[in-house]
Amino acid sequence: MGKLQYLIRRAANMDLSGFKSAVSVVSKRCGRSKFVILCDMLGCAVKYRAGYTDYRLFEFESLTPAQRATYVTRGKNNEYVRRLNPPQYWNLLSDKTEFLRRFDGLHGRLWLDLRQAGFEEFEAFCQRNPLFVVKPLDGTCGRGIELLDASEIPDLHARYDECIQNGQLLVEQYVVQHEDYARIYPLSVNTLRLVTITRPGGQPAIVFSCIRLGNNGRRVDNLNSGGMAAIVDLEKGCISTPGADKDGLLYSEHPFTGVTLKGAPLAFTREAAQLVKEAALRIPELGYVGWDVAVTPNGPILIEANHFPGNDIYQFRVHLGPDRIGLAPRFDAAAGFHA
Repeated sequence: MGKLQYLIRRAANMDLSGFKSAVSVVSKRCGRSKFVILCDMLGCAVKYRAGYTDYRLFEFESLTPAQRATYVTRGKNNEYVRRLNPPQYWNLLSDKTEFLRRFDGLHGRLWLDLRQAGFEEFEAFCQRNPLFVVKPLDGTCGRGIELLDASEIPDLHARYDECIQNGQLLVEQYVVQHEDYARIYPLSVNTLRLVTITRPGGQPAIVFSCIRLGNNGRRVDNLNSGGMAAIVDLEKGCISTPGADKDGLLYSEHPFTGVTLKGAPLAFTREAAQLVKEAALRIPELGYVGWDVAVTPNGPILIEANHFPGNDIYQFRVHLGPDRIGLAPRFDAAAGFHA
């Protein structure tokens, strides 16, 4: 029944233009007819709960059935959320001010909630923190986030009113990142995405670790905003793979700076791992969390956390071993699920 319900929901909400585009991209990539790819996509939706984006991103057309069964597809990811994250607790992370309060001492920055703060408080905050970030309280994928410089704002009161009107109700101190991260791409704060799974009463396990890097002159590192991702070896403190973006393009070097990605050193990765494990224990209500961690010259800090981590970042071909086995076995083992 779970698969049937998933398929019904997906069919009802399907983006037909995106589906057609994915069929065309894959058909051109592998040289098979669109009809063959269409049929295979539908079969994968039934058997593996794989969306057309999963199929395109993870190159399902070149995988065997045994390999496909190991992937964290959209439907499989939904199952982790359903089984590990009761919906009555989602607001603990989706509300950014609730997040900042709960993880006080771990996020390392000053902030202001414009639902409660008047202009005078906003003005004083900007005087103390000339560089600051404004963002929506419930935004995702980097949408609505702006980096502002108070010295370049001619009318601070008008800017305050504009933030209220635009729903940019959270104001945060700008985070200065460690030089290891800035030298790869200096225009965005490049965050580590660390995913934890915690069994009830157990210790958190980190099941995925990557760095997200901005690109194309943009100020955010999110893949949905043109960024890229590369796998991070937390023990060695370095990037361990080339980068990949959501168009399937691979990057041995960052196109903006020319920095070689594989092997690039990253400071404080072990400390970042300990940080998210401590944070996961503060929120036992949610067992499956994607943490975004920035690394400053003084160490790692939490930027935000997600109760519904996106699976699109998990299994780019360039990030997997030669056997092309996906991450579901690792996730299932951490959660105590039987395959």
